[in-house]
Amino acid sequence: MVIMSTLFRLLGLRAEDSRKLWVMLPVFYCGGIAELLNYTAFMALFNQRFGVQFLPFVYIVEALIMPLEGWLLAKLAEKLPKAKLMRTLYLMMTGLLLINGLILLGFKLGDIDYRYYYPILFICSNFVVRQLTLLLWSTAFDLCPTQQAKRVMPIFVGAAMVGGITAGFIAQQVTHYWGTEAVYLLSPCFLLLGLWNFRKAIAQYLAPLTIKNEARSGVLETASAVDPSATSGAYIRQMLRNPFLICAVALMTLMPALYFLMEYQYFTTTQQAYPNERDLTAYYGMIITIQFTVALVLQTFAGRLMSWLGASNMLLGIAIVFIGGFGISALFIDTPLGLVAVSGAYAIFYILLYYTAEPCYQLFFKMLPISQRDGVRYVAQGIAASGGILLGALLSLLHSEGLLEIKIQAIIGVAIAALLVAVAWFGRNLYIKELVKSVQSFHTDLSDTAASFLGGMRNTKVLQGVLEYLNDPNDHVRELALEMIGKAKDSSFLPRLVELIHDKNPRIRIAALRAMNLQGATLQELVQVASFLEDEEPGVRVECVKLIAKAEHLKSQSHYFIRMKLLDTHPQVVAEGIRAIYALQSEESYPACDEAVIKLLDTGGEWAVYGCGIIADLKLHTYTDWIISLLEDHRPAVKVAAVHCLGKLQYDESIGFLLLMYPRADQELRKTIVQGLIDMGNKGIAALMEGLQNPHPLIWDACVAALSDLLPESQIRQTLVESCVQRLQDSSKEKALSSAIGTLGLAGLADLAEQRYKEIRIALCDAAWSVLSKLADERVVATVRETVQDENEEIRENGLEVLAEGLGDRRLAYALLDMLKDNGSEAEGEALEDPKVVLEQACHWSDDWLRSIAAHALNGEVQGEMANDQKLLSMLDKVIFLKQVSLFSDVSVDELGLIAGITHEEVFPDQTFLLRQGETNSSMHLIIEGNVELSSVSSNGLESTLGVLGPKQSIGETTALDQAKSSITAQVIFDEVRVLSLRGDNLERLVRLYPEIGIGLLHASSARVRLLESMLTKMG
Repeated sequence: MVIMSTLFRLLGLRAEDSRKLWVMLPVFYCGGIAELLNYTAFMALFNQRFGVQFLPFVYIVEALIMPLEGWLLAKLAEKLPKAKLMRTLYLMMTGLLLINGLILLGFKLGDIDYRYYYPILFICSNFVVRQLTLLLWSTAFDLCPTQQAKRVMPIFVGAAMVGGITAGFIAQQVTHYWGTEAVYLLSPCFLLLGLWNFRKAIAQYLAPLTIKNEARSGVLETASAVDPSATSGAYIRQMLRNPFLICAVALMTLMPALYFLMEYQYFTTTQQAYPNERDLTAYYGMIITIQFTVALVLQTFAGRLMSWLGASNMLLGIAIVFIGGFGISALFIDTPLGLVAVSGAYAIFYILLYYTAEPCYQLFFKMLPISQRDGVRYVAQGIAASGGILLGALLSLLHSEGLLEIKIQAIIGVAIAALLVAVAWFGRNLYIKELVKSVQSFHTDLSDTAASFLGGMRNTKVLQGVLEYLNDPNDHVRELALEMIGKAKDSSFLPRLVELIHDKNPRIRIAALRAMNLQGATLQELVQVASFLEDEEPGVRVECVKLIAKAEHLKSQSHYFIRMKLLDTHPQVVAEGIRAIYALQSEESYPACDEAVIKLLDTGGEWAVYGCGIIADLKLHTYTDWIISLLEDHRPAVKVAAVHCLGKLQYDESIGFLLLMYPRADQELRKTIVQGLIDMGNKGIAALMEGLQNPHPLIWDACVAALSDLLPESQIRQTLVESCVQRLQDSSKEKALSSAIGTLGLAGLADLAEQRYKEIRIALCDAAWSVLSKLADERVVATVRETVQDENEEIRENGLEVLAEGLGDRRLAYALLDMLKDNGSEAEGEALEDPKVVLEQACHWSDDWLRSIAAHALNGEVQGEMANDQKLLSMLDKVIFLKQVSLFSDVSVDELGLIAGITHEEVFPDQTFLLRQGETNSSMHLIIEGNVELSSVSSNGLESTLGVLGPKQSIGETTALDQAKSSITAQVIFDEVRVLSLRGDNLERLVRLYPEIGIGLLHASSARVRLLESMLTKMG
């Protein structure tokens, strides 16, 4: 276990990666063996029994067949669900190899031969070589989220390469004893060995992710049908108008053409050297062993090399290697060293083309908007694949037909490789212009794409070209140029960047500061940069403080400038100044930093938020007591910042208090509390384990959510699974309360009790899902969770069926399945026995709301007050009322309690104006009792009544949000009106936290506008 964890740490893997690795590694290993055994055998058989001189003709036929192959596979993809398509393709390729292997075995045993069978063998087997690699890579990418794919794909590639090495050894040994036919027949056998793992991976990870595919396919087909531009012809025209894409297609065509030309030379030379079929197959196996051993070594640093050089330089380097390969071939091909030279060039070309050039190609298409990217990519790759094969085949044909000597053919290869270098260089220079053009059409972090393509961007010519765009009128282009300059980390650009201090756009000033490099800067340059510290924009001052803190060679001067910012008028600048002084380790200013931190916390509000952030970042534990006191602050943002800070400080003594806060917290604060508990790390596990015994369902839910992130999988299975199963099974008692209250005729309370039970049920299910996501693939769990809530019954049943398979953990999956299938029929039966007994029992339950609802029902006073708790009753009354207002109908009981806590009840006498036309308004009013008349005065002085609002309707919500002048007058009529009032700033926070409230306000405003339009129409 220790060795495994150490290995995972060295490889950058995580615990959740292990499940997919154990399932998929055998598939890639067996697939690597099968692919190379197949390739070795069919090439040897074709070259010896049909003739290597006919290789160009077969390649030409294959190039013509490839478009039909792509069309057939596309049709197959349309007809079959994703998971079934993957299994079908795997079985199809296994079947093709098996049939061909049996035919070859029949030839051998029957001592017969049919020469014209071998072109068919070639085409079928080469189809498997092409599609098996694509199938394995696409399966791995579909199974893994993007970040996980980055971690595990190098391991999968390594497994495939080790499979190639193994195939080389197998080919060398088997061919000596049983012949080339046996080598070929072993290929489908290894695919069959990997089949069980492949099907398991599909069933566990891919099939659940595609449950909704059939339902979604109709939408996707409709969407594609209405896009007239999404055609091959349109994409071809787009490429022809774009010089950069033409260069990309040229590169993607010339590289394969050169590879196939070298492959022809390799097969021709080896056939001449080894006329015996067994010797030839053994030699192929030896080359494959050497080839993939080298590839495995290169794989260890290929990623770092590509990051350093960039894709453009890698392609340029590959083109130069191609020149060298053909040059060496031309020099030595007629000498005793010819076989070694050609074999070495072929092996290197294979590795560079399939393992290096292929990923580089993909960056060409990053310049296109996402909606066009795939279409252009597929069309370009289709053209390049067919064109490359045809060009390589035609060049090979010149030798096979006796028109050229093989040495002259190699010299032609040198010339084409030189053309390839020119194309790669020209395309590299076009890249910057294409990048700038892309800014006009879509926004993304293009500087990262540029770094991936251009590498570290140390080339002076490239950087000078980028510098020219600092004068571009488009601010987005200038920002992009500054980002790219910043990645170069070149201090020579500092004078040009300092000039941007006077730019009118603060975003450009900020980007200029981020692009600067003060390493080695002079004092005069530092003073120039420090002038940004007086900028009127706080964000500019913040970036300037960050930058100056990096000038460690001028530490005392940097400290002088930064210390002045401790007195800045903006809290973010002050906080960044404190952080910078600690980064410079200027201990003489630590007391001044303490004063600044105290000022941040003491001022409160936004200042306290930044104060909490700086305390968390610098781990200033001396302020923990002060942070604890901020948990009582009435401002939600301060509470959130304080909880975040306590988590980062790993102050585990606060866990008990945080758990008590959780049930009454809003959505944002709840998320922060859970994250804070996770940030406590191992220090908080003991307290959270105690929290698992807490009877309150929401507190328990928070503990489970945190522990599922902190505990190893084995402990999750031992502890959390058991706790979840028990809670899920014991949750049935709360179902009876709603029916019991309903029998007493208290409909409002019954609805509230029903909603609360559903919320507790959701909390319990949330905990179960969070545990399952740690025991199975997170994307699979998320997809299954989505499908079991789908409106479509068939999709929902499919999701429940996946859950019934024992997803993650069988016991927990079954307990969750039982709860999801429960329709509440038991609750009615229990409630009918004795409603009063149920209510009395509910008064002692763990949930505060259910206890309050039960007590309220026992008193039988829906609008009254509880004698022993005035505040609790008024709160519950408000909650019952808010629940019946359409704006808040989809809000949880806890959230209704929070809203009720920030409203206040008011009574307005008859004829009082709640709103006046042309005046601003600071509150929204929800009518409890009474009526309000809406009226408006037109520009010509004509007054008209727009309508009358009654109970459970709202007034003033729009003007309370934007502080605009009211377009109507609202006046109390027919006696007094009683309302719940909500201030505009509180309403704005509610809309931000709960989008459903914003949607409700939009509907209410739309209804009001329709009413106004109707009245204006009548008046007209």
